[in-house]
Amino acid sequence: MRVLHTSDWHVGRTFHGRDLLGDQEAVLGGLAELVTEEQVDVVVVAGDLYDRAVPSGEAVQTCVRVLSRIREAGAQLVITSGNHDSAPRVGAFADFAAAGGLHLRTRIDALHEPVLLDDEHGPVAFYGIPYLEPDPAKHALKASADVAGASEDIESRGHTAVLTEAMNRIRADLAERPRGTRSVVLAHAFVTGGEGSESERTIAVGGVEQVPGAVFDGVDYVALGHLHGPQTLAEHLRYSGSPLAYSFSEAAHRKSVWLVDLDADGLAEVRRRELPVPRELATIEGELDELLEDPEHTAAEDCYVSATLTDEVRPLEAMRRLQERFPHAVHLEWRPATGKATAPLRYAEIVRGRDDNSLAARFVEDCRGAEPTDSERALLDEALHAVTAAEGAE
Repeated sequence: MRVLHTSDWHVGRTFHGRDLLGDQEAVLGGLAELVTEEQVDVVVVAGDLYDRAVPSGEAVQTCVRVLSRIREAGAQLVITSGNHDSAPRVGAFADFAAAGGLHLRTRIDALHEPVLLDDEHGPVAFYGIPYLEPDPAKHALKASADVAGASEDIESRGHTAVLTEAMNRIRADLAERPRGTRSVVLAHAFVTGGEGSESERTIAVGGVEQVPGAVFDGVDYVALGHLHGPQTLAEHLRYSGSPLAYSFSEAAHRKSVWLVDLDADGLAEVRRRELPVPRELATIEGELDELLEDPEHTAAEDCYVSATLTDEVRPLEAMRRLQERFPHAVHLEWRPATGKATAPLRYAEIVRGRDDNSLAARFVEDCRGAEPTDSERALLDEALHAVTAAEGAE
């Protein structure tokens, strides 16, 4: 059986205010071609199908079109929910969807119940562990403690405790299956050894969010989700990463998916297939005039751009001017070489003994890195006078 491991689609996410639905549909829809080309039997999505618990109508329709294309290409789909998803919403109509080859595994009390799919060697059991928020998950697991192999009590706190209990239940169920049943687990978690990026929402509880990889021992393959960079923690324990970059910290990522082959004995081979990049990311730094003229930055003109300006004085209309050359510039930071932008403001000292006019002038200086000009001072004086006159009229 050939499995395509994906995760963290985050359908509906924006990139610094830019709509990504078109890019997401192009990349994710292309998975259908990969299914056909590689004769994939099952596509798994290890959480964060959507970016929000209540996705927009447009995001839902995009997701429906993508999933339909993958199903039409001949693959079954197994999906579990992540920390960005609403598990009840993602799992709605799960029984009906399964009849059409879309298997939604979002219920904590049913995480030990696999999707069973057969190949020439027999059954493969796909277990979906939805994202487990420790305290609510602990109560849900205790409430369903009558399942085979379940503990009656889960006293430890944190992600490790609930994921350990989840895996105990999965291993107990697997032990009852016919000999030779192979297993794939989908899990949305931060496993020790993984490398995070800026675009992931923290799942720390009490300052701890990581779980040891040994928690997932005893199964043939673990398709992890949550971290956005593709990475291998062990031969059977991998993150596919997100299909698109969602922060500039991912500029060096080569977005990809894993092709996982299972034979009669279990895991046979894992191969990486890179995904297309709709628009590259670029970071540039320097004075604004230099960035607008230097031919060295030509390659960034069609990229999403994050710019750091080093001008001593904050340039006026910097983003508008930057976008004249870099139309996809989405992030701007001012960091002058003198460090003015990061100098701490001593509020009590700054306001002591100053009148409104001097405070307004100092505000302009702190924001821009330069004192207001004579004409700007005159404008500030006029504005303050108008406010004082209006207050007096009341």
